[in-house]
Parts: sequence; structure tokens; C-alpha cells
Amino acid sequence: MTSSADDTIPMSSDGSTGPAGPAADPRPQLAARLDEVLARLDAAAERVGRDSREIAVLLATKTRTPEEIAAAVELLRARDRRIAVGENRAQEIAKHADPLLVDNGVPRHFIGRLQTNKARDVVAFAEMIQSVDREGIADALERRAEAAGVRRDVLVQVNTSGEESKGGFAPTVEELAPIVERLRGSEVLRPVGLMTIGANTSDATAVRASLRRLRELRDALREQLGAPELTELSMGMSGDLEIAVEEGASIVRLGSAVFGARPS
Repeated sequence: MTSSADDTIPMSSDGSTGPAGPAADPRPQLAARLDEVLARLDAAAERVGRDSREIAVLLATKTRTPEEIAAAVELLRARDRRIAVGENRAQEIAKHADPLLVDNGVPRHFIGRLQTNKARDVVAFAEMIQSVDREGIADALERRAEAAGVRRDVLVQVNTSGEESKGGFAPTVEELAPIVERLRGSEVLRPVGLMTIGANTSDATAVRASLRRLRELRDALREQLGAPELTELSMGMSGDLEIAVEEGASIVRLGSAVFGARPS
């Protein structure tokens, strides 16, 4: 997806197409969905004695238009929230050059699986790269960051659910300590925490276990390596954000809960 909606086939407020005319204002529906999801986040934080405003709401912008993203950012800002935007696909980075999104002061993250040949584009785009899921990606990002003369925050992705379809390092301190130490020795990549995708199941107990494991691993790494800089836990999406908040997420990645269902 690139820039704005097709002016000749605008979307109506219910997501259907209609006669030619101005595109529908996305803000009323966005505002309603945002208020609903923030109420969920706030309630979960209150249950465990956390300040919900310390938890970053990362807008997962896969397939979303600059108009939608800019409107969501504006609404979150008005609600005094910690905000980031996160792109899943390197091929969608170009849309963030839209005037609506440039220099908006919102940190940009890359949250999708990354191919080494896209490392240059991702380093140029994102202040934080959340999907360091293998040694080869760390190497590619380091080379590109050095060439560009920039420093980037990174999260190590961990496969806490053990599902073969998901990338990430195995969920053990023994597996994670070497990559964290390798990143800590880099002059251009700065490890600041861990990321996971929760178990893909309706079993809340299994989801909670997969997210709790990330916090436990982060805490163990901080103690074993003497690495207090590992502060971030990126976990939780639209379906499991309450569990993630209860288990210590510092970043929740929200797409459909904010923007609605993705276009087919």
C-alpha cells in the first residue's frame, strides 16, 4: 500500500465504496475505537497497579493509509499517551514519507520479519527495530547503521510460544545471552529489551504463560549480564493486550483494535 485512498472510489463510514466524492473522515470511528481500547488498557493496568500512561501504544500501520495514521496519532496525542508507529513490511515504508507523517515527532519502529536485503531501508526508517530474530539480521543491521552513521535501538525477538511459524530466538537465557552481549558490544545497535508474539490460541492460560516468559527472561538477563538498559517488553496485540499489560508490557502493538479490520 502506498499513499492515500483512491479519490474516485472513496470509502464510506462503514468501509464500503460509494459514488465519487471526498473520502470519509476517519476520525469519528477511530476516536470511538481508541477510547474503547484505551479503556481496556487502563483497566488492565489498574488491576496490577501500573500507570497506563507509561505504556506505549504502538500503532501497527500495516495496510493503513497516511490519513488514517495521522488521524490516530492526533487522537492519541490529545489523550496524552505515549505513542509510536510500527511498520510490518519494508515495502510499506515509503508511505511514511507522506507530508501528513513526516516530522510528526512520533518514534517509528519496525516490527515485522526482516530480510537482510531490506536492512538499509529499515535502518533509514526506524528509530527502533523490534524484530532482531537471528544473528544474520543483527549483522546486516549493524553494517547498514555503520554505513549510514546512525545508532538504532533494537529488541531481540523471542519465540516464547515455541510455534514453528514464528521467528525468534529460543526462550532460554542460554540462547539469548550471547546475542544480547553481541549487541551490547556494538557501537551502532543498542539492545533495550525483548519482543514476542503471544501464543496463537484462545487458551488465555497459554497466552499468559508465553507473555510472562518474556518478562522472566528479560529480568534474568538483566541480572545475569548486569544489563539494566534492558527495560522494554514489546508484547501484546489487539486480542491479548490486557494479559500483556498485566504481565509487564511496556509497548503494546495495536492494529485492528484501533483501525478496524484490514481491507481484504
